[in-house]
Amino acid sequence: MSDLSSFSATVSATTRDSVLVVTIDNAPVNATSVDVRSGLEKALTHAETATDVLGVVITGAGKTFIGGADINEFGKPAMEPTLPAVIEKIENLSKPVVAALNGAALGGGLEVALACHHRIASPSAQLGLPEVKLGIVPGAGGTQRLPRLIGIAAALELVTSGRVAKADEALKLGIVDEIAKDDLVGAAVSAVQNLAGTPLRRTGALSIAPADPAEIETAAAKILAKARGQKAPAEAVRLVTTSTRPFAEGLADERATFIALRDSREAAALRHVFFAERESSKVEGLEGIEARLVSTIGICGLGLMGSGIAVAALGAGYSVIALDQTPEAAEKGRERIIGLLERNLASGRLDQASFDAQKARLSVTASDADLAPCDLVIEAVFDDLAVKADLFQRLDKVIRPNAILATNTSYLNPDEIAAATAHPERVLGLHFFSPAHVMRLLEVVRCAKTAPDVLATGLAVAKKLRKLPVVTGVTEGFIGNRIFSAYRREAEFLLEDGALPHEIDAALEDYGFPMGLFAVYDMAGLEIAWARRKRQAATRDPAARYVEIADTLCETGRLGQKAGRGWYFYPEGKRTIDPEVTAIIEAARAKKGIAPRSFSKDEIQDRMLKAMATEGEALLAEHVATRPGDIDLVMINGYGFPAHKGGPMFARD
Repeated sequence: MSDLSSFSATVSATTRDSVLVVTIDNAPVNATSVDVRSGLEKALTHAETATDVLGVVITGAGKTFIGGADINEFGKPAMEPTLPAVIEKIENLSKPVVAALNGAALGGGLEVALACHHRIASPSAQLGLPEVKLGIVPGAGGTQRLPRLIGIAAALELVTSGRVAKADEALKLGIVDEIAKDDLVGAAVSAVQNLAGTPLRRTGALSIAPADPAEIETAAAKILAKARGQKAPAEAVRLVTTSTRPFAEGLADERATFIALRDSREAAALRHVFFAERESSKVEGLEGIEARLVSTIGICGLGLMGSGIAVAALGAGYSVIALDQTPEAAEKGRERIIGLLERNLASGRLDQASFDAQKARLSVTASDADLAPCDLVIEAVFDDLAVKADLFQRLDKVIRPNAILATNTSYLNPDEIAAATAHPERVLGLHFFSPAHVMRLLEVVRCAKTAPDVLATGLAVAKKLRKLPVVTGVTEGFIGNRIFSAYRREAEFLLEDGALPHEIDAALEDYGFPMGLFAVYDMAGLEIAWARRKRQAATRDPAARYVEIADTLCETGRLGQKAGRGWYFYPEGKRTIDPEVTAIIEAARAKKGIAPRSFSKDEIQDRMLKAMATEGEALLAEHVATRPGDIDLVMINGYGFPAHKGGPMFARD
C-alpha cells in the first residue's frame, strides 16, 4: 500500500493494488461538509487522470461511512462543490467506484453510495434516507436513484418513513450488492479490479421496474394520512412516484423541492428539535462528574407502569429484581412482564435467544430484603406520599448506602419523599411515561439534595434504556404535567366560553396532534383526574376560575370510553358527539351567566398554544426547566405535540 495522500483536511487516500482507497474522516459522523465534498472531488479528479489507478473505493473512518449532510450548513449560502455535483462525478467517472460501507450510510451518505457502481457493506452497516424527519426530502438524487435499484414501492416506504435498514435487509432489497464479513476494504478493492474495463452499472441509467398503480396509490394514501399535514412526506411521495420520468428532470425537481423545504418553517422546527435533543444532555454542574455503576435495578410495584419499566430495563441489559406486596402480586407481576416480553418476541422485536436471556435476568419477590443487591431502585407504587415515604424508609434498612432511590411520582413532591429517608442525597425522580417500555421520554427530576453523581447516574441509565432524558426541577407535575394542566385548563375555559369538545379536538388535530384533548381523556378514563381534583379541592384558591363540567360528567357516571360515555358517546365503540354533554356544558355556562360565542380553529389553536407557552415561560423563570428546547422535547415526546411545529416554545415565536 502506498503512502497516504491528502485531498483535504477530512479526505485522504492510499493506493492499494492500483486502487485508490479514499477515506472520509470528519468526526463525529463523517458529515458531507464542504471540506469533505472538496476532498472527494479532488480525489475523483486524480483517479480519472492517473494512469496507475484502476478505480476508486470510498469508505469512512471509524464506525460510520457518511452520517449525512452537515446540518450546520443549512440556511447558509451554498458552497461549491455541491453534493449533487460530487455525486454526479462519482456516477459518471470512467473508472469503477465502489462504496465500502463500514457503518451508517444515512441521507447524503446513502446518496453517495447509490451513485457508486457497486456497493459492499459490513454486517454492521445501516442505510437510510431520514431527511423527512428534518422536514426535507433527499436533495442529491435519493428519491430518483433508489427506485431504480429497488422499485417504487420499496423506495416509497423507505424514503417517506425515514427508517434505517440493516445490512441484511439492504442486501435483500438490492440497495447493496454484497456483504463482506471480514476485510471490507479488501473486498471493495477486489470488486474494483473485477469491474475495471467492463461496462459500469450506473444507477441513474437503470430503468425502473413496473409497479402496480393501485398498490402505489394505496400506499401513498396511507403515508399522507399518517403525515397529518406535513409537507415533506407528501413531497417525498410525489418525487418517488414520478421517478419514471427522465432522470435529469427528476433530479432537478428533487433539488428544487429540497431547497424550498429546507428554508421552510417546518424544517426549521424539526432542526430546532434535533438540536434541542443534543442540548438536553448538557446539564449544569455535571461537567466531569462520573456516573455510578449500575448493573442491577430494583422495581417496586408491578402494575402496568412498573412492569413496563422492568421490560425497558431488561431490554437494556440490566438484571431486574421486582418487588410487590405479596407473593401472589409479585407472581402476577412476573407474568405481566413475561407477557410483554412475549409480545416483543412475537412481533420480531426480540429473537428467542434475547427473550431467554432477558427472562433469566428477571426475579420477583415480596421481601424488601431481596433488593439488597440493587444499585438503583425505582418505585412505581400508588401515587400517595405516605405510601412512597414508607417504602423508601423500609428500603433504607435493606439496600446499600450508595445505592440510588428513584421515585416515579407524577405529581407528588419528591423532596418530601427524599426527606423521609436517611440519605436524601441519593434520591432523584425518574418520571416515566406510560407505557414505560414504549414511550421515549423520561423526566429526570433533580431534587433539592440530589448528589451530582446520582443525577449523572440517572441520565446514564436513561440513555442506556434508550430514553430521551430531560432534566427538570421540582414543581407539581414537573415540566410536562404542569404544562398539560395549563393546556387542559384553557380547553375547559373554552368550553365555558362557547366552544364544544369536538370543535376543540378538531382544531388540535388540524394543528397536528394525533388526537384531540377530550378524545384522549375518554381513552385514558376520567376518574383518576377527578380523584385528584377532589383531593385538591380544600386547597384550591376560591378566587381562581374553576370549571365544574368535568366533575359533572364523572358524577353522572360518564367516565370515558370504557364506560361507553365520557366527553363523547361510544355506541359500538365509535366516538360520537353527544347532545347530553352539550346540554351539561350549556347548563354550566348559564349557571355562571356566560354568553357563549363561536370560535374559529385558529382562535382555539392560539389560545391553547398561548396557555402552554405562558406556563413554559413560568417554568423557565422558576428554573424548573433549563431551556425552551427542553420544554418542547417534553411536550413532543410525552404529550403528542406535533414535532414538525417545533413544540409550544418554538411555536410561540
